[in-house]
Amino acid sequence: MLYDLPAPAKLNLFLHVVGRRPDGYHLLQTVFRFIDLADCLDIDIRRDGQVHRETDMRGLLPEQDLVVRAARALKQHTGTHLGAQIRVRKRIPSGGGLGGGSSDAATVLIALNRLWNAGLSREDLMRIGLTLGADVPVFVFGQGAFAQGIGDLLTAVELPQRAYVVVQPAQSVPTEGVFKDPDLTRDTDPVKITDFSGRSSDFGHNDLQAVVVRRYPIVKRALDWLDHAGFPARMTGSGACLFIEFPDLAQATIAHQKLTAKMRAEHSVATGVNAACPVQALMVSNGLAEHPLRQWIES
Repeated sequence: MLYDLPAPAKLNLFLHVVGRRPDGYHLLQTVFRFIDLADCLDIDIRRDGQVHRETDMRGLLPEQDLVVRAARALKQHTGTHLGAQIRVRKRIPSGGGLGGGSSDAATVLIALNRLWNAGLSREDLMRIGLTLGADVPVFVFGQGAFAQGIGDLLTAVELPQRAYVVVQPAQSVPTEGVFKDPDLTRDTDPVKITDFSGRSSDFGHNDLQAVVVRRYPIVKRALDWLDHAGFPARMTGSGACLFIEFPDLAQATIAHQKLTAKMRAEHSVATGVNAACPVQALMVSNGLAEHPLRQWIES
């Protein structure tokens, strides 16, 4: 059995929508960065061939759960007669644009590849991951990455050490509606990886952010709340989570303390839907140089 397997969250340091394919999929450019905010998984071999999962997410059917789908996809690909018992402890907010479900699925693929002695390469696992969702391959790729296409064309980038305050607004955002919005910008000029080289979250923008703040007022209030506190933030993915970048963990921790005090003070006097503080949670995270399980896979 493998215990406490990390499934780290990701940030999109920028996210440009540069086009749309005839099949409706959007063409993106983004840089993915892993952070040490992570779900934890325990995985054990089952000899009866069944795939079962235990999770603290209520209302999520096994057939809808990416960890179950990932295990079954790997099982089908390898033809193994083994199964898996998977326990998931969620720490990454759902519906936040942090890639928690995709990361969980990637950790399942990486771990079961080892537990089942499947011997698949990184490229094999990335191809399986892509059938589960566009963000799954980058977690198998295991490095900070400049992504193009639908997010599946990946080039490794070396990112400077940074720390982040991740902000969870008191609202979740369904991804599908954001990408279907007629006002979404879909023609941002493409950039080159050399344009980004050596830079971090001051580069570019997130094309989805304008749609989200229009459709979800609490996200806009959270951005304004942070800005008024002196901490301009950017949205990751399709939202709702926001992030503020700092040179190191010490500075991020100081900002977290200031914002936590402000949040608690406003929550203590607020009532009802018009509560003064639009922020539900604040988290401090370090940027990661690579996925913690990256070395588990033969390239």
